[in-house]
Amino acid sequence: MTTATFNPKSKIQNPKPGCIIFAGGGSGGHISPGLAIAERLIELAPEMQSIFVCSQRMIDASMLTEAGAEFVAIPATPPSMRPLAASRFLLNFRKSKRMVSALIQERGVTQAIALGGFIAAPTVAAAKAAGVPVMLVNLDAPPGKANLWMAQRCDEVISAIALPMKPGFTREVVGMPIRRRALAPSDRASCRAQLGLDPNTPTLLITGASQGATSINLFMIELAQRDPDMFRGWQIYHLSGGGVGAEEPIRAAYLRAGIRAIVEPFLSEIGLAWGAADLAISRAGASSVAEAAANAVPTLFLPYPYHKDMHQKHNVQPLVDLGGAVVAIDKIDARENLQKIAPLLRDLMRDNDKRAKMRQAMQRHGFPDAAQIIAQMLVERMAFQRNP
Repeated sequence: MTTATFNPKSKIQNPKPGCIIFAGGGSGGHISPGLAIAERLIELAPEMQSIFVCSQRMIDASMLTEAGAEFVAIPATPPSMRPLAASRFLLNFRKSKRMVSALIQERGVTQAIALGGFIAAPTVAAAKAAGVPVMLVNLDAPPGKANLWMAQRCDEVISAIALPMKPGFTREVVGMPIRRRALAPSDRASCRAQLGLDPNTPTLLITGASQGATSINLFMIELAQRDPDMFRGWQIYHLSGGGVGAEEPIRAAYLRAGIRAIVEPFLSEIGLAWGAADLAISRAGASSVAEAAANAVPTLFLPYPYHKDMHQKHNVQPLVDLGGAVVAIDKIDARENLQKIAPLLRDLMRDNDKRAKMRQAMQRHGFPDAAQIIAQMLVERMAFQRNP
């Protein structure tokens, strides 16, 4: 296993056009990496076309529409052992495969990128049947069942994350592809000002990623009520996620507690929020971990607590080992989290030296532009396919 590198000055001269399918969805964690790669592809080879195959969930359509990406939603559903759900899975898999097969033929697709999860599986099957090369970009540790199935059918497997628990699964570890908008565009004071925050006040960022995190939201409401003095001298930028109005109870709790805070359901230019932050509380999805690392923001990670294997803990462990992050178990119950998580947060907020060392550890390490690395791979492979 090797770690990929990229020469930023390298660029394919006069590459021939092609069409690439990016397959994945159901959450921002499967959409954002694909968008990051597609962005770099436009820079390297503007003639190339990209089209996304995603789920029928609203989050996919919202993110892809906002990004100006072309996409097709398929009815794929997760596999299940329950008879009715298993029958639905097979019917939807076949229908999805037919849809993707027609798309491949119609658009002259020359490369497929599987971004993981059950949504990508029908695209892998359709691409292989059509003789289209497929690259699996594994985004989680350990790989899920869908990725294990796809890896056996893909021409190439690369991973955003090291997989010591699965030796031989991937040829290269490239890092997590993140969008340019996930990177801080300027210094902390400027980012705060652009968000409507006080430029000179230390800032705590709270994010549950693209879909929000109810247990984190409830924990912060309870904490604001029980210990508002913890936030004296700080301000909060809280991304609540959820539907319309989900931010209102959180906003009201901060207001009652006299805590300076801005609460929004979502922020497309997430780099501003990372750039504004002295400290963050976040879920530990692979994209969130990569964004915190790329922006060198000391972060208290609370892995998604409903996965049986708690695989988000694997995502964040390298950053914990580096000294740039702290991880805690989200107990779901807000009052229990007050006992377990609040002391960790209080320590990080009060210890300026500790936060500085965490930030410096990430800055010293440096992180590759994985999206650029993968885009370069694709352009080179497609150029070779046309000019072997």
